[in-house]
Amino acid sequence: MMPKNKIYFEISERKMILHLVDFFCVFTALYNVGYFFDLVYLKASVSNLIYLMVLILYLKVIGTIFELYNLQVASNEFQVTRSAILTATTMVLAYFLTPVYSPELPNNRLQILVFLLVIFFSLILWRIFYVRFLASKRFQQDALLICDEDQLEELVFGLENIDPHYKIIAYVSDSKSKNLESSFHSKIKCLPSVDLTTFVKEKNITEIIVAIQKPDSITAELYQQLLKLLESGNVIREYSQVYEAKTQRIPVQYVGVGRDFYRFFPFSQSNQNRLYLLIVRVLEVFVSVIGLLITLLLIPFVFLVNSIANKGSLFYTQERVGKDGVVFKILKFRTMIEDAELENAAFATVQDNRITAFGKFMRKTRMDEFPQFVNVLKGEMAVIGPRPERPLFVKEFAERMPFYETRHIIKPGLTGWTQVNYSYGESIEGSLIKLQYDLYYIKHRSFYLDFNITLKTITTILFYRGK
Repeated sequence: MMPKNKIYFEISERKMILHLVDFFCVFTALYNVGYFFDLVYLKASVSNLIYLMVLILYLKVIGTIFELYNLQVASNEFQVTRSAILTATTMVLAYFLTPVYSPELPNNRLQILVFLLVIFFSLILWRIFYVRFLASKRFQQDALLICDEDQLEELVFGLENIDPHYKIIAYVSDSKSKNLESSFHSKIKCLPSVDLTTFVKEKNITEIIVAIQKPDSITAELYQQLLKLLESGNVIREYSQVYEAKTQRIPVQYVGVGRDFYRFFPFSQSNQNRLYLLIVRVLEVFVSVIGLLITLLLIPFVFLVNSIANKGSLFYTQERVGKDGVVFKILKFRTMIEDAELENAAFATVQDNRITAFGKFMRKTRMDEFPQFVNVLKGEMAVIGPRPERPLFVKEFAERMPFYETRHIIKPGLTGWTQVNYSYGESIEGSLIKLQYDLYYIKHRSFYLDFNITLKTITTILFYRGK
């Protein structure tokens, strides 16, 4: 007997819905308003296929930059309103300034205002509906976790923090911890394995997650229950698969337990694909030349401010570990006081008093990293890749974290999956999360992921989120 269906959406499905309905609402609103009021500009923007494709492209790119498709933002009415305003105004401005591939500007300037208002209200009205209906608990995905009891809190937080529509409502554990009592454990129902099948059917559980690291620790009773559920059509998934899909990180803390680590690392073929690497290199050289021209323009400004507020050298060099473990010297604008690490090396922190006021500004805007285009041109770095670390830290991390050296199979980058998704790694725990993001990028490396990182980097700069 198949389980009763419950309507819920995976992360990828929610993002697809947001994209498709955004496009549909904007197109429908422009078409109806344009033809009803006979507004030439609005009619032209949707009747000409090229004009329409450019408009959709701007909505996709600019909407991504302003986090219109970030599920955390999309589920918050205030944040999504802000994103809709920024997206609508920026895409309309870009569309007006696009020659040839957008309609000729109308003589009646009122149409420009109508065009902007139609796009904004078509977006915001649908997005408010999404927040109040599709993002509500009625479409929540209820899951059940099978794990060791002492890991429950860590495993639940690892999933629920990233997906606001995902809820672990119960768990099964055959390994009880006698001294483990907390308010967290009391919030989630502990289920005996004999009641598993009945509970799943009664509560309409959408999926069962197995997080037991040693398969032999699953009892015969629990195994039979899981087998019955599988034969009934229920979804049973391994924890690391769910974790990777939802967090877009590789859970190395679980992968490193057994000897079958190779199952988790079918690395992207792009890492050895010569055509991909050639195209990326050509783009890197092109971007680096532009970046260095901008650097030349920035030098007088940075030099002037530093000479007033932070006297000392303009540039800062430091040893970092690159591809295949080769050490190179990274070049940056100096953001700390002179001799900031005279005594010993230390992690940079959020409230680091070694960083000057102007240095904080340069870090937030990523301005300090422009000289690194020299490293990119020399082939020591890529534009996109893991952040290069210092040899001292690499040695310490490699001793304490499994697979840390795997970061060095590709070039380090100016920006990357870690840099756009995570803040300072002020501790070993923070560095572990950074490693998870780095390995995800190496595993899924592609033009599409590179494009997403590029858009997220622009978001980081515009929202002043640099580190």
